[in-house]
Amino acid sequence: MKTHASAGVQVAAWSMLGTPAAASLMSHIGADLLVLDAQHGLFDDAALIAAIPAASAVPVHVRVADGSAAHIGRALDAGATGVIVPMVQDAAEAEAAASATRYPPLGERSWGPLAAYRGEPTTPPAEANARVSCAVMVETSRAIANLDGIASAQGVDVVFVGPFDLAIALGTDVPGLLADRSDGNPLDAVVSACRKAGTRAGAFAGSLETAAALIDRGFTTVAVAVDTQLISTAGKALVDAARLIPVPPKESE
Repeated sequence: MKTHASAGVQVAAWSMLGTPAAASLMSHIGADLLVLDAQHGLFDDAALIAAIPAASAVPVHVRVADGSAAHIGRALDAGATGVIVPMVQDAAEAEAAASATRYPPLGERSWGPLAAYRGEPTTPPAEANARVSCAVMVETSRAIANLDGIASAQGVDVVFVGPFDLAIALGTDVPGLLADRSDGNPLDAVVSACRKAGTRAGAFAGSLETAAALIDRGFTTVAVAVDTQLISTAGKALVDAARLIPVPPKESE
């Protein structure tokens, strides 16, 4: 039986830009953890290897491109303390993802930490198993139908909602999904399944308003600050404000 997830809310930062500099900056904004996006972001294998050590001010997790043991193991070998695995559909896929995050006897992860190539000490397998986090994403109607099995799968620590894909799969949009208070809302179903299993309920928010709505529903890990959005939103606000600065009249000659 799993232990109950902590009642505290984790606030996550999210980096899409694929550079050590962006990851390092995002690791210093006060979030509880940083996610590097290798599925829809610009982080390839080389970028992860460079960025994870640069962002070590907080625990670094990687949203891997898919659930393959190769991608999961490579992210962890590079120094990530957790992975977020997209498009998990059922308990079997969840268990396979979790198994790929842990060394035997708890899983089937292969030994090959890249810290040794940087002249740094490697983490012993038992210690790595104890501290690693495996989050699996539910993003489809099929996954929602299999929630109890996914949330209770051995080795799964977080069930993480991808609200955009889930909304598309259910024929709605994110505001509609958040506004729906009817019985059987999939967001409430995720929280309920996680509470029964002692697993954290996580979700990508991307905004303060969405984060507040998710936390109100019982989610305990929310990703709020995204580097691409921060640059474009804050940059536009500054430029717009600068255009409003009064310009003194020219002195007549």
